[in-house]
Amino acid sequence: MRNVAALFSLLMPGFGQIYNRQFIKGVIFVILEHFDNMVGNINNAIQLDFNGFHQQALEVVNYQGMLFYPGFFVYVVWDAWYYAKEGANKATTSIPFVIAGFLGVISSIFAAKLPFPTLSVALLMIIPMFFGIVIFRKE
Repeated sequence: MRNVAALFSLLMPGFGQIYNRQFIKGVIFVILEHFDNMVGNINNAIQLDFNGFHQQALEVVNYQGMLFYPGFFVYVVWDAWYYAKEGANKATTSIPFVIAGFLGVISSIFAAKLPFPTLSVALLMIIPMFFGIVIFRKE
């Protein structure tokens, strides 16, 4: 099922590809996700932000590594969702995901001005992806 593959990739980028039996691609995505997460200190920033230490979350994150993550994350979710069904239209189904990636990168750049930086960035990426999954569920 397409939605299961997308949800697996939302939980851990690369798991949706493994669910789709694209093992090599899935393992590569898992490794890239872990590498980027470590370089950008993303998990530390999420943990601090969710516990109310918003300024410390902004200070701990490495923006050079973190700015790659939103586009990568959205692409991996779309890839798992798209390849879970043969014959899907690549051009139209990718539009909400491209919007989600764009919003994720732009909100990451302006994260210091957001009240809850990591939560805001995550929601600005995940909401358009869910709309795309719902709108194009039959494609």
